[in-house]
Amino acid sequence: MSDPLHVVVVGAGPGGMAAAAAAAEHGCRVQLADESPAPGGQLWRGYDRASARHSPHGAAYAKWIARLDASGAEILPGTSVVDHPGSGLLRVERGGQPRDLEFDRLIVATGARERFLPFPGWTLPGVTGVGGLQALVKAGLPIAGKRIAVAGSGPLLLAVAAGLTRAGAAVLGIFEQAPPSQLVQFGATLMAHPAKLVEGAQYRWITRHASYKTGWWVKGAIGNARLESIAVTDGASTREMACDYLACSYHLAPNLELAQLLGCRIENGLVYVNAVQETSVPGVFCAGEPTGIGGLDKALVEGQMAGLAAAGHIGKAAQFLPTRQRLAGFAQRLDRAFAPRAELRALAEPGTIVCRCEDVTRAELEHCTSGRAARLHTRCGMGPCQGRICGPATEFLFGWSAAGVRPPIYPVRVATLAGSPIDWTTESTLATHMKK
Repeated sequence: MSDPLHVVVVGAGPGGMAAAAAAAEHGCRVQLADESPAPGGQLWRGYDRASARHSPHGAAYAKWIARLDASGAEILPGTSVVDHPGSGLLRVERGGQPRDLEFDRLIVATGARERFLPFPGWTLPGVTGVGGLQALVKAGLPIAGKRIAVAGSGPLLLAVAAGLTRAGAAVLGIFEQAPPSQLVQFGATLMAHPAKLVEGAQYRWITRHASYKTGWWVKGAIGNARLESIAVTDGASTREMACDYLACSYHLAPNLELAQLLGCRIENGLVYVNAVQETSVPGVFCAGEPTGIGGLDKALVEGQMAGLAAAGHIGKAAQFLPTRQRLAGFAQRLDRAFAPRAELRALAEPGTIVCRCEDVTRAELEHCTSGRAARLHTRCGMGPCQGRICGPATEFLFGWSAAGVRPPIYPVRVATLAGSPIDWTTESTLATHMKK
């Protein structure tokens, strides 16, 4: 009897959880690697089995964490994938030590990050991403009674504002930059997704005491040592409001670095996949936000398809295709509805920092002709985040394409890249090593 296929899944958000469970349930030996201490991704961050059903999307979490547990997949928390040193091999860092993971099939479910666009004052303490503030609150940041403005673009604004309201914050306003006409068109398409309409209505009811303004955006954040107030505008008038926190981001940008390092084809800023989620690299599959920003339902469907296809059950994976196509259409409409408006390009002033890692201002970038030139002359994109923050910003501001990816994907110890990795096959072996 041949050994079972060894499937490695990178990313333990909903898509990665679904992929790992599906592959393990169909006879594969599965390892699920993620940087976080527990599966769930940003959406289910901090959830636990006992209380999940009382949280947004908690029933889905309870279902999938139970299914993942029962599948027998091995979970590798606190694990960063940093390199692809050879065929069928990933270099990871865990507990400060290197390790190589071999695989027969690989599923990339690396999710997405917030898209930030620079404006005066966006680096002040008290200014965070929308999801960033959500994560801080889940980690214990006290915000009861704090005055908070939520701004930018995308459905995450309303969902996070609702969560902040539940936590006792005083949400002053929700400022969506997309014009009303685009949102009306998008809303009409939601008739085919009634559950999403209900979910949005519930969030708006929770945040009913906060104004919700479409076609408005943050013009600047004001303060000395930290945020004191913000200026918002609709392009014709401007108003200022005092606040303790500003949560601001402009929809999401997919995490493509690992897929690019593996040599997967990228089309229109997304990972290309075939009808069963296989990329242009044989044996490498992709699911969730890297194939299109579409939320929980799309991630779960694509994760199951990728897991089944990686396990060799192509027919079962193909049964999800009509649902995936419908959800992919929703993702495309989502991108169009919440695309950043042109006026946002003019917000960053000459002295506004664009690259936060290297303190590069807009004025320094104006003389560059490409992202590569910006790296050479200013180090823009060469800091610890490796362009994850400033890359989407410079693409929007100047039209520069994303720079190529080279290892390490994340900052790591030199020994992780240069040294001989330790073969940790079990959690007990890892624990024994770390005690030494």
